[in-house]
Amino acid sequence: MLDTPHDKAGEWVGRAIERVEDAALLTGGGRYLDDLGVKPGTLHMAIMRAPHAHADIVSIDTAAARALPGVAAVLTGADVAQLTTSLVVGVKAPVECWPMAVDRVRFVGEPVALVVAQDRYVAEDALDLIEVSYEMRPAVVDPLAAMEEGAPLLHDGFPRNIASDRTFRYGDPEAAFTEAAHRIAISVRYPRNSCTPIETYGLVAEYDPHEDAYDVLANFQGPFSIHAVISRALKVPGNRLRLRTPRDSGGSFGIKQGIFPYIVLGAVAARVSGRPVKWIEDRLEHLMASVSATNRATTLTAAVTADGRVTALDYDQVEDCGAHLRAPEPATLYRMHGNLTGAYDIRNLTVRNRVVVTNKCPTGLNRGFGGPQVYLALERLMQRIAVELGLDPLEVIRRNLVPADAFPYRTASGALLDSGDYPKTLELGLEAGDLAELVARRETARAEGRIYGIGYAAVVEPSVSNMGYIATVLTPAERHKAGPKNGAQATATIAIDPVGSVTVHVASVPQGQGHRTVLSQVVADVLGLKPSDIRVNAEMDTAKDAWSIASGNYASRFAAAVAGAAKLAADRIAARLARIAAAQLNVPAEDVMFSGGRIAARSNPANAVPFSRVAALSHWSPAQLPEGVAPTIRETVFWTPPELTAADAGDHINSSLCHGFIFDYCGIEIDRDTGEIRIDRYVTAHDCGTILHPGMVDGQIRGGFAHALGAALLEEYAYGADGSFLTGTFADYLVPTAMEVPEPVIVHMETPSPFTPLGAKGVGEGNCMSTPACLANAVADALGITDVRLPLVPSAVAALIHDAEPPAPAGARAMPAPAPSGKGERLMRGEGKAHVAAVPEAVWAMLLDPDTLATIIPGAHDVRKVSDTKFTADVTLGIGPVKGRYKAQVALSDLDPPKAVTLSGKVDGNLGFGGGSGRITLTPDGAGGTELSYTYEAFVGGKVASVGGRLLDGAAKVIIGQFFAALARKSGGGRAPEGGLVSRLRARLSALLGRDAR
Repeated sequence: MLDTPHDKAGEWVGRAIERVEDAALLTGGGRYLDDLGVKPGTLHMAIMRAPHAHADIVSIDTAAARALPGVAAVLTGADVAQLTTSLVVGVKAPVECWPMAVDRVRFVGEPVALVVAQDRYVAEDALDLIEVSYEMRPAVVDPLAAMEEGAPLLHDGFPRNIASDRTFRYGDPEAAFTEAAHRIAISVRYPRNSCTPIETYGLVAEYDPHEDAYDVLANFQGPFSIHAVISRALKVPGNRLRLRTPRDSGGSFGIKQGIFPYIVLGAVAARVSGRPVKWIEDRLEHLMASVSATNRATTLTAAVTADGRVTALDYDQVEDCGAHLRAPEPATLYRMHGNLTGAYDIRNLTVRNRVVVTNKCPTGLNRGFGGPQVYLALERLMQRIAVELGLDPLEVIRRNLVPADAFPYRTASGALLDSGDYPKTLELGLEAGDLAELVARRETARAEGRIYGIGYAAVVEPSVSNMGYIATVLTPAERHKAGPKNGAQATATIAIDPVGSVTVHVASVPQGQGHRTVLSQVVADVLGLKPSDIRVNAEMDTAKDAWSIASGNYASRFAAAVAGAAKLAADRIAARLARIAAAQLNVPAEDVMFSGGRIAARSNPANAVPFSRVAALSHWSPAQLPEGVAPTIRETVFWTPPELTAADAGDHINSSLCHGFIFDYCGIEIDRDTGEIRIDRYVTAHDCGTILHPGMVDGQIRGGFAHALGAALLEEYAYGADGSFLTGTFADYLVPTAMEVPEPVIVHMETPSPFTPLGAKGVGEGNCMSTPACLANAVADALGITDVRLPLVPSAVAALIHDAEPPAPAGARAMPAPAPSGKGERLMRGEGKAHVAAVPEAVWAMLLDPDTLATIIPGAHDVRKVSDTKFTADVTLGIGPVKGRYKAQVALSDLDPPKAVTLSGKVDGNLGFGGGSGRITLTPDGAGGTELSYTYEAFVGGKVASVGGRLLDGAAKVIIGQFFAALARKSGGGRAPEGGLVSRLRARLSALLGRDAR
């Protein structure tokens, strides 16, 4: 990064100096968890996951897995439950939440068993040997359907799947709606998506039986409140659970908070096996079963004056937290509670919040954390107000913004907006991005018949969360009974060694924010040193380091809270050193200054001593310290802002300490034929208070913008109606690359926060909040539509542009639609022909012979005859990265010997399930052979379905084609299936199935 000048009081803060972290990261010297060595004898863990979204576990047979050489332990949910207690559930309810399924599975990917073995390969092989019998239950994946009477119930303690139902009222909303000239409403759904860090979950766990203590190294982001959750689950006091983190992390964006159930599993595995246990999550596991953002259904209604002023809002929010309400959920729903009115001066508010469970992966922290869900509804509503009143959307935003002279501004629901000038930031953005030119481009494009739109969004970005906001899910009476919960805390320690060198440590695990660089700048400014003189330790060890329950790296709190705490610690060190130096310089302490590696008299800079000599005095000669000055070796600061109070009896809550402001607008063009969205220009104006490192601030904005672009245009965790997870690889869960992310125009304004030591606010999550709404508004403007659903993938946008598909031409042959299987949503169908060099009677006999079936069924190990028309088999099949062993059942029905038969089957294994049927017709060719034709329908579910639909259909064709090609060969010759199915797909088969297709 370039070292750019910046107008700041300090010499280093405000400059984009070169990042300390980059040299190692860019040259392969990063020290991520999987790079670190482990103790000799460390074992490896693999996890067996549920293929069904909702089913009772009838039985688990682990005998064969336990007998496999190299296996040290096999644990089921019942085993884990004996050694742990239920994880904390996010609300008061008679519900248990285990890190591994006990008796019932509730989402695809839920852990069912684990194996600990000498290496990961043996552990994975052992998983194939575990046999689980399930009894299926109906599943529910839509949060609104989950609340209906008679919907499948996930937990007896959550009636109608509702974990929480709270209503709130602020101001006089009834009067505002009565007096309003207009009542305008919009309903939106924010989809389920997730950030996808390059590095997945990982841990190394040890158990000390002599101390009854656990030591876990994990790429865990925090917050450290989860430390108490883990120790409780492991049934040990907090001082017997040591959590450590590596120096580097391959990204998190909140996701790695969700590793805590696996920390419990790894710790239990280490205890049972008596050895250290390592586990590294694979990408399929991560997409399927880590955590995601909540999907939310919102109906938002506004009371609006004739000139477009909003006087009241009525929120109805239904939050889908997945199968289990794990701590800290339902935090996503309540993080924004204090500023549900966003950047607008709206004094009246009603809210209904319902938290629902469904048969999907549990949710957790995710970049933006509640903001995208709130602002998609609020900013879409502001655009609708403009459309329905015939106003300019930009003018509606202007008329409703919090005035510049109103700060600090208390919102209707309790947030204290610390500082800002929203109208000025908006005008700076309009000028820098040249809105007038974009408007002219839109007019030109529309005149030429092209589809062009402009969208806006104005949002408040909260940072430094108040722990007390989570308690707002409780009623005032429940909060009173439970005791107060509020505040935020940041911890920083500065130490000086015997040669006067300075080291900084903070209780915040870096995830790419540049902790080591920024903290060295902050401390260097206070002590008059260079950043290179300061060494920052970015690792965390709860057994040795200073931390608190509110510590951690979350809620965009690094610049505002963590760096601020480091400054306060440095100030304390400096104050002590100033008294020591004052005695040596013979000047008052108030006259001492720190500059250029020296401590000098401000009135006479030539009167100076080296910083290192003064700093080292407490080590070498503490008796020479001035009277009343304690040794200055280490200083730890626990910083707690007083503004973060507990929720009051009226449910008012200042849910975050700092509130930045973002104004975005963009011009987009939509391809009329394909529906593809091209961003013509994207402008994002930010006020994040004091900017500590301009280069990294812009980097955070670009990163948030890229994440938001994916959420708006590409990314969605897709589930079948039965809960099957359908986007388990990057072939189906599409994330943007550098090629898809345009360069935004970034504009800055700085209004320092009066509540933080450095005046800084958070900036890392903002565009995840603003960009999806901005792009949705641009598409609404371009197409003139009300209902905009994310993600705006080309196929969905094209459907908004074009009429319904025309019917098939008369006489065209159409395949019948596959009947719903009730087992999975990956449905495939096809047809084909083959020639067999045998008469129909001989082919018929082969289809009824188990020895023949064993040689022609792809992947079959053996086939056993149950009756004349029913067979069982063990088969090994693979699709893409997923390969495993299955129990298969094959049946013949609708027999018309030797002319036709229906061949049906189903398979079950720990990687998933599948089945299908096909009608086979045998016709003599008149030359001693048989023309064989077939049609089929097939379905798959579970982990196999998760690998992605792009692979499945082709794989099904290959496997079925293999069957008939083998039948032809077995009969003594014949042509391959018509169209050269096998020959065309043989090369592809090798890649799909990972084995020789010949």
